[in-house]
Amino acid sequence: MKIGVSSYSFQQLISSGKETQISIMKKAKEMGFDGIEFIDLSPADGVSETKYAEMIREESEKLSLPVTAYTISANLLKDTDLDAEVERIYRKVDVAEILGAKFMRHDAAWGMPDNLKSSASFEQILPSLVDGCKRVTEYAKEKDIVTSIENHGYFCQDSERVEKIITGVANPNFGVLLDIGNFCCVDENSAHATGRLAPYIKHIHAKDFHIKSGNGINPGKGFFKSRGGNYLRGSIIGHGDIPVMQCLSIAKNAGYDGWVSIEFEGLENCLDGIEIGLENLKRMIEMI
Repeated sequence: MKIGVSSYSFQQLISSGKETQISIMKKAKEMGFDGIEFIDLSPADGVSETKYAEMIREESEKLSLPVTAYTISANLLKDTDLDAEVERIYRKVDVAEILGAKFMRHDAAWGMPDNLKSSASFEQILPSLVDGCKRVTEYAKEKDIVTSIENHGYFCQDSERVEKIITGVANPNFGVLLDIGNFCCVDENSAHATGRLAPYIKHIHAKDFHIKSGNGINPGKGFFKSRGGNYLRGSIIGHGDIPVMQCLSIAKNAGYDGWVSIEFEGLENCLDGIEIGLENLKRMIEMI
């Protein structure tokens, strides 16, 4: 397995204006990462998304730090028609191609549309999700780009729902960006969920969380609630309660040997969180 880092891990520095999505690439290289992935691009005023992608590609080649993935927001259940959203995602695939990324993640949906909230089931809207994902991956395959959805956003986060979308699309060019930590947001055991989705893994996010029972008081700043009311807070890899090493072992036993990207979202200084997490992740991968 090769170790990369998500640009989201540096969000503290980017949000403060101390760094940009381009400048953090040098830091990632200096820290010893083999590659970097990007979330939705945030170019400066007056710079187009495609131009910014070209700038990132140039820096990537200069540093010999490949862009391993491009991850974007999407909603295939938007109130607007599916065709419009799929067309918008196509343009994001074009950006991934400019970046040189061979893998892309787009969201499936963030919730049931308002007009269906009180009457429809997941199974009823599943065909729309499958249709949209299928069309995107068929377009991306022409550009030699693999696509996926991720287990996040509560609505499409359970491993069973993710599996239903993937098996519905039934295209080897489409699978899951498996976020090891995110299953706790829907109170699902990460090892159990990883075992279910192991055959469909295209990329992995290594992430850890502190988990406290919802039966206690709110622990305070930095914690948020899972769907089932437990308290969660992002942590440094190896410091939290997620069985990260066990999940990596499950993925390896299923034949996965691709990229594992650190996605740090804890309260600690992000550079410390990333660096310590990298040390721990390296040891875990060596041990499995």
